Amino acid sequence: MSDAGFAALTAKIARDRGFGCASYKEKCLRRRIAVRMRARGVHTYHDYARVLDDDRAEYDRLLDALTINVTKLFRNWETYAAVAEKVVPALWSLGERLSVWSAGCSSGEEPYSIAALFHRHAEAVGGLANLPSRLDVLGSDIDARVLEAAERGTFEEVDFADTPAELRLRYFADKPPFSIASDVKRLVRFEKRDLLAQSPPAGPLHLIFCRNVLIYFDRDTQERLFEGFHRALAPGGFLVLGKVETLLGAARSRFAVVDARERIYRAA
Repeated sequence: MSDAGFAALTAKIARDRGFGCASYKEKCLRRRIAVRMRARGVHTYHDYARVLDDDRAEYDRLLDALTINVTKLFRNWETYAAVAEKVVPALWSLGERLSVWSAGCSSGEEPYSIAALFHRHAEAVGGLANLPSRLDVLGSDIDARVLEAAERGTFEEVDFADTPAELRLRYFADKPPFSIASDVKRLVRFEKRDLLAQSPPAGPLHLIFCRNVLIYFDRDTQERLFEGFHRALAPGGFLVLGKVETLLGAARSRFAVVDARERIYRAA
């Protein structure tokens, strides 16, 4: 398939849906577009562009494939355990309102998991009464469809594969639909936000989770996002990345390593 055809298709996607194809790694884009092309039985980028024109619902399927909505509650529990030990108490001790951002939150598993960690800590130190006024967790994603699911706050059995039994028992209903506890759900809000085209939420932020998102972007885009994260964080604020992601460029000198294995950093 031609490079010219690929360039024309990605330009069309960007023009029609505002999706920043140019910031994504080309191999990743080609691979995920190819999945949708096979599903629709077409063999050229030109023919797939015609499918997008004829069937607008295919755009939703394509964007779902491109934005990689794969997640679980407490995904990679070791990371959450490290956050519970090294991040949550440090932030709670500040005694101020805490702003948390889960960037690329998909269907809400990550922001709800974060909120549950803060709830558990507040309960342990006798601070539950003040928690709603002390904590604001924002989950954002470019995909409006997954945000609708996130707002519902209900999950399936498969979503609990990484969830410790005591957290599942404490914070989720014990039968389908497995809904998140209301006192955790009310700590979280959601909004549609394009990580590439929009600035971070108004700060200062105290904690940013951006896990398993940056690996799909090219190096220049990653460095630009790290710059934005650093500007948005309060001094001493924390950044949590995915297990295969790492700081690049100037960001290496702007963040201190808190836990190298779990990719937890603190703004200098």
